[in-house]
Amino acid sequence: MTQLTVLRAADYPRMPWKNGGGSTEEITRDAGKGLEGFGWRLSIADIAQSGGFSVFAGYQRIITVLQGAGMTLNIDGRDSEPLLPSDPFAFSGDSAVSCRLLDGPIRDFNLIYSPARYRARLQWIDVMQPQRFFSSADVFLVFSTAEQMAANIGEHPPQLLEQHDCLQLDNAPGALVEAVLYAPRASRVCVIELSRV
Repeated sequence: MTQLTVLRAADYPRMPWKNGGGSTEEITRDAGKGLEGFGWRLSIADIAQSGGFSVFAGYQRIITVLQGAGMTLNIDGRDSEPLLPSDPFAFSGDSAVSCRLLDGPIRDFNLIYSPARYRARLQWIDVMQPQRFFSSADVFLVFSTAEQMAANIGEHPPQLLEQHDCLQLDNAPGALVEAVLYAPRASRVCVIELSRV
């Protein structure tokens, strides 16, 4: 049996960063409370100024700029290429990381997960034309940057998502689920598959 949850952007709780330097809207997670105990966590961070990132020892991070010009990351003393909107970038949560904003504040989208507990696949796709997926992941997530889009997942009723809404499908072990995504205008959507190790 699969369970589908629609997560609305207006309902995301806001919490301070682990290092106190900013705030995050938490979209969803698998377990735990506060900033501890989760196997994976999805969130949106508001970065108002250049500065340090929190350390998440034992985790992997994939970050994508959602709004604003972008940023450069310094990871353990080495600078990344400029990260521009819809440009995912992966790095270790164990690393010492700071950011330099390119031109003013940004919002970014974050997947943090424990590779000891989950395998993760994250991809940004265009959904002007209907996009069809098949997945047997334990958790299947669809995050919308479109003003409006539609998602048909498995046997569940079709769902409409607005900007920064998220669909979460908790899948039955080993079940293959079909997903069809569509938006009336050219839009970017993030599809994330998480499978237990």
